[in-house]
Amino acid sequence: MITRRSALASLLGFAGVASARAQESTYFRILTGSTAGAYFPIGGLVASAISGPPGSPLGLVATTIVSSGSVANCAAVSAGSAQSAFVQSDVAYWAFSGTGLFEGRPHAETLRAIANLYPESIHLIARKDSRIRSVADLRGKRVSLDEPGSGTLADARMILAAFGLSERDLQAVYLPVQQAADKFRDGTLDAFFNVSGWPQSTIADLARSMGFDLVPIAGPEAGKLTSRHKFFTANEIPEGAYRGIGGARTIGVHALWITSRKQPDDLIYRITAALWSPTTRKLLESGPARARDIQLDTALLGVSIPLHAGAERFYKEKGLIN
Repeated sequence: MITRRSALASLLGFAGVASARAQESTYFRILTGSTAGAYFPIGGLVASAISGPPGSPLGLVATTIVSSGSVANCAAVSAGSAQSAFVQSDVAYWAFSGTGLFEGRPHAETLRAIANLYPESIHLIARKDSRIRSVADLRGKRVSLDEPGSGTLADARMILAAFGLSERDLQAVYLPVQQAADKFRDGTLDAFFNVSGWPQSTIADLARSMGFDLVPIAGPEAGKLTSRHKFFTANEIPEGAYRGIGGARTIGVHALWITSRKQPDDLIYRITAALWSPTTRKLLESGPARARDIQLDTALLGVSIPLHAGAERFYKEKGLIN
């Protein structure tokens, strides 16, 4: 016979087991970027793929967090305030080596890579009436270089320098892509830079509403950048990537998923395996265009920092590295 006391004891016992199981879950945060960029929706897919209840192969509660971009993401992972992040390959390299944007700061030597995700193109968007046909034509123009702390801003500065320009030669402003697009639309901005996999949603909206010119970042100046810096690669945004907009040659970087060497090897091994599982493949195929570019055979392309030991073990088992 079940008495009130025994029922209560059973309930308390069940609650205790449930609480203990909940405590077994590992919380794993993925810093992404702004909600307008590609990192945020892809981060959501990846978080769903690697999450599971206690007792599942991973037992993770993975969450995505909006951030201001790659520079802040590297700093957060290095400081231990996030378990992982999506970052540009160039920014990861600078943070790890204490060069570029991170010159004079302590090396973020704990940063480790899980995988290359997909290539990112450097977009230079110009108003059709601006007469901007090359980077050199930005002189004197109203140009957004993206927000402080972003990888886009760092890349824009390098591109300007390669073409013999500096911020002082422009009417430079520093806006996230959505604010830049708003000012572009109302005519108070001539051009803006953005680093993203195409099609970038905010830029796609501009193509549908008013059109623009996609300015090439090419020629000997771009060639010097790709030969001097291993994280830059020749890249192309094809015709039709944005409705009604012609294609353009440009340069690009890679989107990396990074973590810290302090994360347990077995955990990162299992996360890496989950990323490349058939279940995750189905999720990625149903996602945005860049998600479909996340492929195991390019997992190590453009990786500019050491692999995490757990990820390295996985790739060795798959024969991708010796």
